[in-house]
Amino acid sequence: MKTVLTAKLKLNTTPEQFKALRTTQLAYRDALNYVSQYAFAHGKMSNAVRLQDATYEEIRLRFHLPSQMACSVPRQVAASYKTLWTKVKHNAVHRKEGKTKKRYKGLDKAPKFISPTLTYQYKKDYTFKKEQQVSILTLEGRVIVPYTGYNKHVALIQRGAEIGASKLWYDKPKKQFYLLVSLEIETADPTPETHKQVVGVDVGMRYLAVTATMQGDCTFHSGKQIVPRQTTTHD
Repeated sequence: MKTVLTAKLKLNTTPEQFKALRTTQLAYRDALNYVSQYAFAHGKMSNAVRLQDATYEEIRLRFHLPSQMACSVPRQVAASYKTLWTKVKHNAVHRKEGKTKKRYKGLDKAPKFISPTLTYQYKKDYTFKKEQQVSILTLEGRVIVPYTGYNKHVALIQRGAEIGASKLWYDKPKKQFYLLVSLEIETADPTPETHKQVVGVDVGMRYLAVTATMQGDCTFHSGKQIVPRQTTTHD
């Protein structure tokens, strides 16, 4: 069985590396908002391929993003518009059925991206190096940054885990960058031998439930308080 978890890595940057990451992050956010405005002006587009074809060159030219990031931007915007369109359609159905009178306004104007969180694709935008270092792409090229994190997560990265995309997150109050890395690991399926306790449950009316353990302990959960009572009415 595969389990997905997120490793939070603290990036120990130099002042120059910090500036390069922050500049890249803000440029990525500006590109998201440019593409969002374009999508809104052209029928509130949610098709990632069409949106990429229409905006890729301008993203590269205007925001100087590397090619992979320039591809990630329209995909992210398209996904946001697709989610909003789904909400619009659900709202229309609920209004027609009389479940609500409120009209969903999520697509009344172009969605604005506030967070400068940046998405990186593994082996394209970032890779891990030896001695707990990570190579990250910026507008000025790659920077190699030492990182620290939860020991078990670091060990998984160094051996065994399947590494996916990551997000460059900036903790503004602390002025600290973190890399949030998606990890997929293989875990053992649960077996009878791994369970320390088994409980049987019998459901009824007089007693909502009766539980019994392998040690013979029983617990009765009375349903007396909620058993429906028959009432008699007189004309």
